[in-house]
Amino acid sequence: MVLNKAIENIAEIKLKIPSRAKKQHEMLEFLVNHPKAIQSTELLKVLQTTRSTLQALIDKEYVVETEEEVYREAMAELMIQPTQPLMLTPKQTEVLSPIVEAMDCARSETFLLHGVTGSGKTEIYLQAIAKGLEEGKEAIMLVPEISLTPQMVERFKGRFGDLVAVLHSGLSAGEKLDEWRKIQRQEVKVVVGARSAVFAPFQNLGLIIIDEEHETSYKQEDNPRYHARDVAIYRGEHHRCPVILGSATPSLESYARAQKGIYTLLTLLERVNARALPSVEVVDMREELRNGNRSMFSSQLMEKMKERLEKKEQIVLFLNRRGHSTFVMCRDCGYVATCEHCDVSFTYHRHQHRLKCHYCGDEQAMPTTCHSCQSEHIRFFGSGTQKVEEELTKVLPEAKVIRMDVDTTSRKGSHGRLLEAFGRKEADILLGTQMIAKGLDFPSITLVGVLAADSMLHIPDFRSAERTFQLMEQVSGRAGRHELPGEVYIQTYTPEHYSIELVQSHDYERFFQMEMNNRKRAGYPPYYFMALVNISDPELTKVISVSEKIAQFLKRELHSTSIILGPVVSPLARLKDRYRYQCVIKYKNEPKLERTLREIQEHYMKETNQGSLQIQIDLNPFLFM
Repeated sequence: MVLNKAIENIAEIKLKIPSRAKKQHEMLEFLVNHPKAIQSTELLKVLQTTRSTLQALIDKEYVVETEEEVYREAMAELMIQPTQPLMLTPKQTEVLSPIVEAMDCARSETFLLHGVTGSGKTEIYLQAIAKGLEEGKEAIMLVPEISLTPQMVERFKGRFGDLVAVLHSGLSAGEKLDEWRKIQRQEVKVVVGARSAVFAPFQNLGLIIIDEEHETSYKQEDNPRYHARDVAIYRGEHHRCPVILGSATPSLESYARAQKGIYTLLTLLERVNARALPSVEVVDMREELRNGNRSMFSSQLMEKMKERLEKKEQIVLFLNRRGHSTFVMCRDCGYVATCEHCDVSFTYHRHQHRLKCHYCGDEQAMPTTCHSCQSEHIRFFGSGTQKVEEELTKVLPEAKVIRMDVDTTSRKGSHGRLLEAFGRKEADILLGTQMIAKGLDFPSITLVGVLAADSMLHIPDFRSAERTFQLMEQVSGRAGRHELPGEVYIQTYTPEHYSIELVQSHDYERFFQMEMNNRKRAGYPPYYFMALVNISDPELTKVISVSEKIAQFLKRELHSTSIILGPVVSPLARLKDRYRYQCVIKYKNEPKLERTLREIQEHYMKETNQGSLQIQIDLNPFLFM
């Protein structure tokens, strides 16, 4: 929207507009004083008028309206500060060298970068990408969580400016379209994003990086099921470019492949400037109970939090459960409030005073009496982030708390806003679920508290010890990343478990050996491959019947060395009114697997398309629930 350049005498034009048309005069005056083109919607908003005022000036040819494509700016709220490459340490230079060599030779090679938290992995990523850009190549940078994207985007846009596009599920449909078009039109050279960004339509890829490669969020659990790591390696082979898998705690499968020479292992086992890794103290909560402390905070952690508040330093508290209480139970008869559509207990959310199912989304008002015996003795059990926040306001009223979980970050841009506020020291304590465990880099964080280290250790999954160790090590790495030393307090009821014990010494190698021995004895990956067949239907008898037929067919068709487990009830026996059974296949070499699974799908295709039966097949599953 701009004033017609053919107009020579504005005063004459003003005389032609009736004096009662005040808004037209006002608009004309505004356009005279603001000669730059302006969007029509913005013009109408500034002058608080309607389209009819503008249309009158367009019809008289005093104003020219043109259509121009304008990109919506993804994450425009970020304050980008330009940065320069940092001087690499000798070890960082040693690690970067083979990556640059593979890029120069246009060689497909997968590097596993095992670097402790704070060792400067991100600077290696930035300088490797810069090298590719010099050669006219493009790069993809994957992060596991939307919560990590704002900080990573700030770093990448600070270094590469407008050459960076952003792709993740937190963007609006219009913003995603604009970012995708920038990539397709070759207006950008770098993409930063979550899992799906691995499909960015680059034609001249020079490098793909997967940060925190061990994260299970890289695996998509809905159709089409894929793992971003597998797609990245495939694209690396196709475009003849290296792939970097970076992590302080690599997945066992990746580290085992590196040990075998399938991946090239690169290590950074010291923090930048030889800063010490944080000291880790494991607190036995059984002792706390014996000493009469029934609080969710141990006496040691409480003492350290008070100390940090006095010093004006910042604290991170980690609890991998959102909501207020994990279940609601009647103390008279033992009834637990359970979702009608799923075989799981409701979680109590205090702010809405409602019970919510975290699987199907069903919610109910908090009952005043027990549904089973009408008793009024309904009590809350277990602790979620809401309850911890409430407790903090009681025991540390002077502390300002920012809570980060699914409930507080559901709005667009909320991840970035909360982290920026914490970075500006508007809060003393950052409390959250696993979205705060990775990637955060704030100089004033000197204390990390893990409130329930056992929450992931006792789930029915062979990877539970691995995930516990990874999560504890990642969250520990948030402390003492800059000048101030860091301390970590891990509260647990099983302090003797090796996954918790070895976090104290940050000993990944020892953990790897112990976990590999357990996996070998039990016959789990990476010693075996696995496939999961999940059968579900609203009718229980149908699920049982079909799952038994599928198990018999698998035993008949597959090699005798393959192990078929089941059919058994899934750990979550009913979800969204559907009963669930599953079969697990463990194999080392099974040439008939793909054909057999396809036959199962085709045999039940008619039923799954027309009826309510669902058969889901997952190769290399990460979730068995």
